[in-house]
Amino acid sequence: MRYIALTAEDREQMLATVGVSTVEELFRDIPAGVRLGRPLDLEPPLAEQEIVAHLDQLASQNEHAGKELSFLGAGIYDHYVPAVVNTVLSRGEFLTAYTPYQPEMSQGVLQAIFEYQTAICELTGMDVSNASGYDGTTVAADACYLARYVTGRSRVVVTEATNPQVRQVVKTYAPGFGLEVVEVPHSGGTTDPEQVAEAAQGAAAVIFQQPNFFGCLEPAPELAAAAAEADALPVAHVDPVSLGVLEAPARYGCAIAIGEGQGAGNAMSFGGPHYGFIASRLEHIRRMPGRIVGETTDLAGERGYVLTLSTREQHIRREKATSNITTNQTLLALGGLVYLSWLGPQGLRELGETCMALSSYARSELEAAGFEIVFSNKATFKEFAVRVGRPAGDVIRDARKHGVHPGYRLGRDYAGLDDCLLVAVTEKRRKADIDRLVEVLSEVGR
Repeated sequence: MRYIALTAEDREQMLATVGVSTVEELFRDIPAGVRLGRPLDLEPPLAEQEIVAHLDQLASQNEHAGKELSFLGAGIYDHYVPAVVNTVLSRGEFLTAYTPYQPEMSQGVLQAIFEYQTAICELTGMDVSNASGYDGTTVAADACYLARYVTGRSRVVVTEATNPQVRQVVKTYAPGFGLEVVEVPHSGGTTDPEQVAEAAQGAAAVIFQQPNFFGCLEPAPELAAAAAEADALPVAHVDPVSLGVLEAPARYGCAIAIGEGQGAGNAMSFGGPHYGFIASRLEHIRRMPGRIVGETTDLAGERGYVLTLSTREQHIRREKATSNITTNQTLLALGGLVYLSWLGPQGLRELGETCMALSSYARSELEAAGFEIVFSNKATFKEFAVRVGRPAGDVIRDARKHGVHPGYRLGRDYAGLDDCLLVAVTEKRRKADIDRLVEVLSEVGR
């Protein structure tokens, strides 16, 4: 609620309801030694009009892709979100819905989740999807947990060219799962299958990203085969938008497909919230995190939807739970479903081809302007790395003075790439926008 009234009478009624007469009495069980003992050191209170103006002033310091020409990517992308997405999400049946525990009251939400699961399975080629996850990082940790208990092994392999945030979250979760995390370095922007084959011996899973963090296309079938030959589960972290033009993970041998769904139906929203997806082969269904909606028939023979599996600690014994996440991102995942339905298979393909064409144009124009394309011998999708000749942070600072955010500073995560930018080009960038990027970088780079 945007406004909650609280009068002295309201306060007295609340205190009386809980059986005390003063606020001090309400907190009597808290030892004096841990109390502050003085009023909070805050600015004087503001009137509603004043506080709204203050918050507006703070919010105005944020820049967004509608105000600044942005080539940022690195996991969060400025794709177009059609009006139909917010129109559907704004319906009260979805916007106010909570966990669908009671199927007789929640058929609409349950069906929406079921259709979302179906879309993710069609997209990835997998047999089963859960009802979404928090984001593209936590689903990677979930995949590690699944692999740990499917294989009984206590080590996971993650390629260095996988999103650094994904790798960090896996490392954070790993001690709780009793897992050791091993990283395989990239070689010229992609991963060597032979190195993966060696590291995968005795591992529960091998996680790689396609396209990888540098935007390069990995030799995904070879990486999946290297993992499978060592009896480790191959796990592909994929961009859903790329699957209109790239092969589905299940078709090149992966056991699990995971990813960040933001680019498909969600705005960037300053980094979140978004939704993650995880799908797998059918034999792993009982180790899938979260919950899965299934289709059934009622006593009258009519089609209906229920929570078929709910392997959360709320529903089963804690030691058997596959996830302690107590909700999911259903509303945002529904946005993904609406978006994918709006595009359809042909639209998704055309979207991917548009991103590839624009990205290729940006690469060629920057190269013609004298910039070095890093990993230039590798195929890319919508992102690529470019060497700008100065510390990338300085180039970003100077470019933004011209209203252009030229990309992500790769030196934050990778040694030796301090003068490199990761440039993302989506279907929202026009040829003139790319020409502007080249113009600005030519002025502030090198």
